[in-house]
Amino acid sequence: MILEFLDKLNIKYEIVEHEAVYTAEEAQKIKKLIKGVGCKNLFLKGNNNKYYLYILDDNKKGNLKELEIFLDIKKLHFAKEEELKSILGLDKGGVTPLGIINDNNNLVTIIIDSNLKNKVLLMHPEVNTKTLSISYQDLLKYIKYLNHDYIIFG
Repeated sequence: MILEFLDKLNIKYEIVEHEAVYTAEEAQKIKKLIKGVGCKNLFLKGNNNKYYLYILDDNKKGNLKELEIFLDIKKLHFAKEEELKSILGLDKGGVTPLGIINDNNNLVTIIIDSNLKNKVLLMHPEVNTKTLSISYQDLLKYIKYLNHDYIIFG
């Protein structure tokens, strides 16, 4: 469904199939198959009951304390797997900002690390047995088209 939607928006991408990967560490080998910056995607929930999908370079450690200060939230934590499934239609290991296509109630705000600006990004298209590359600008186009909020952090 995501690939057809990207085609509809005239968003260019490359895609490769591979063994299932569940962590950023496991995904390192995919960088030999396709060009781009690997992305780590953290599905978070704040004590304000809002959801956030934090995208950062897979070589960078996410600093949730800094993010809490930036968002003016007392506590951020990883959302439950059931919430990931019900809101974004995704399973653990397949978290992707492209999953907002399933977020019909616009519950998720995308947070993009500023280090990703103007780069080619690698992410899963809903399943962790495929990786696609998409430009930063095209990701923003996708997010905007789906009427989701995004924040640049860092």
